[in-house]
Amino acid sequence: MKAVLASNNRHKLVEIKTMLEGVFEDILTLKDLNIQIEIEENGKTFEENALIKANTIAKMTNMPAIGDDSGLCVLALNGEPNIYSARYAGEPCDDKKNNQKLLDNIHALEKNGKVDRTAYFQSVIALCYPDGKFVTGSGKTYGKIIDEYRGTNGFGYDPLFLSDELDKTFGEATMEEKNTISHRSRALKDLLSKI
Repeated sequence: MKAVLASNNRHKLVEIKTMLEGVFEDILTLKDLNIQIEIEENGKTFEENALIKANTIAKMTNMPAIGDDSGLCVLALNGEPNIYSARYAGEPCDDKKNNQKLLDNIHALEKNGKVDRTAYFQSVIALCYPDGKFVTGSGKTYGKIIDEYRGTNGFGYDPLFLSDELDKTFGEATMEEKNTISHRSRALKDLLSKI
């Protein structure tokens, strides 16, 4: 069975394709199918947004489609940036500006005393079929937000996210290390256990 990834994010594409090798006969990207579309993610949760993406592409291509929505949730910020992680500092998406806004918001709270920098990445991955059937998987990975940018691997908030399990930032981790404990790998494992 072939499937198509409902994403234009090249970092996500590499991670998901790497983890799904052998599960599907072939995993195609939107680029492979010459599809240029920006899907409006107007859901209120990671699951709703993942389903919107996967369902749109499944119907458009008449193929099973995989959609992912994920983000960072920081306890001290009442779970922000959450579903707005990629656009936290506004449009267009900018990792550097998002990271700076995150640190600025934490530092503003710290003026009133110590804050809990505990954070987690959450991912929901949806597999939608053209007939409307779907399966979702969810995963989380915990750590804390640090002030110093560490590492050049990964993307987004990875250089500021110190993983509890790896004792290094996702920016310092190799892709293999990250994929063993990442929110996305856990969501994929959860998804695969249901199909």
